[in-house]
Amino acid sequence: MLETALNIPATQKTRPTTGDAPSSKLRAARYGYSLLLAALFAGWLLSGKELINPEEGFGYWLGIIGGSLMLFLLLYPAGKKSALLRRMGLVKHWFRIHMIFGLVGPLLILYHCNFTATAINSSVALYSMLAVTISGVIGRYFYTRIHRGLYGKRASIEDLRTEISDAMKNSRGLAAVLPKFINELHAVSARLIGAEFTRKISFGHSLSWSYRYYLVRLRLYLMINKELREQASHSQALRKNSKSLRRTANRYAAKQVGLMRQVAQLAFFERLFSLWHVFHMPLFLLLVVSALFHVLAVHMY
Repeated sequence: MLETALNIPATQKTRPTTGDAPSSKLRAARYGYSLLLAALFAGWLLSGKELINPEEGFGYWLGIIGGSLMLFLLLYPAGKKSALLRRMGLVKHWFRIHMIFGLVGPLLILYHCNFTATAINSSVALYSMLAVTISGVIGRYFYTRIHRGLYGKRASIEDLRTEISDAMKNSRGLAAVLPKFINELHAVSARLIGAEFTRKISFGHSLSWSYRYYLVRLRLYLMINKELREQASHSQALRKNSKSLRRTANRYAAKQVGLMRQVAQLAFFERLFSLWHVFHMPLFLLLVVSALFHVLAVHMY
């Protein structure tokens, strides 16, 4: 009876939906980052033993391969502008290669130099590489905030607003049992998809939602618990199924408020991503120059 009123199958009450589960690409990325961190930690522990000689043999070729991978990072910006490279592969594939090489290359170079540098030219090259790598990780975070998924298309306010509106239309089951909660959720979303906001949400609104998100989420959580207790006091069926209903309502609230945060913060992260582009390219050019100077110094002296 309760499941019919809520329009939620019983099998979905205690387990996340397919959309909530991590995608295979996200799991692969997590495994990759875990392996990278393990390799970094192992290399740092073994660096004092000087098992690798950077001037010859295996250590020398680690530097050559790592430096070459860093140069290949230019394939991504070239792939976005070159019609020939776009025909060879989709831009998202070039971006994936860009991200992998941008992490594996520095790892190989760190092994090559035993996680330290003594000469001035090698120090400049090493710290330039680390600055570019850290900058790339920061840029990757900004990228995920304004795109759909790891390698998805760029998000837009209109698409996100439509997604919120569509999800709200499917809340009839919860609205029948927790009307106050649903009305409050509608009121919050109306401030984002209604007339109060212009087509381009301002930077100030975006920044304020970075803090308001947690307050809104907490208020909705408390409202769910309070209203559920009130409703359960008049219904034995609700008392019996209150835990599963609370989980369902909390998942729904988390998804909806998460979408609202994406809408509100889009302008904020778009601005940060634009500023990041201004600083990242000069850092990369400094890396290229310092790396070339390091290679010349090593082979000439």
